[in-house]
Amino acid sequence: MIAYLEMVLEKLVEAGILLFEFIGVGIIIWTSLVSFYKYIRRRPETRIYLGKGLAMGLEFKLGSEILRTVSVREWNEIAIVAGIIALRAALTFLLHWEIKEEEKEAEKRKA
Repeated sequence: MIAYLEMVLEKLVEAGILLFEFIGVGIIIWTSLVSFYKYIRRRPETRIYLGKGLAMGLEFKLGSEILRTVSVREWNEIAIVAGIIALRAALTFLLHWEIKEEEKEAEKRKA
């Protein structure tokens, strides 16, 4: 019974990882395409829109990496996943910082 539940949990985790990865990539692609259109149209909010979309996509991908920690079995796998999580978290932090700075700059331009 325990082996069966473990197998079910493993399959659920794998499906969740794929779902989160798919959503994250979809958000990044969609945001990039819309941002390119806004860039061509010279819209002032392009950088903010792109930054927010990239941050959202990275957060979904970070969620998939966190789920991946459930299924790792060896220490070297844990180290690799931890490194990926740290890099994605740092990228997300930097994107949020850049978004705030760009929003401040946009407010100054309006005033």
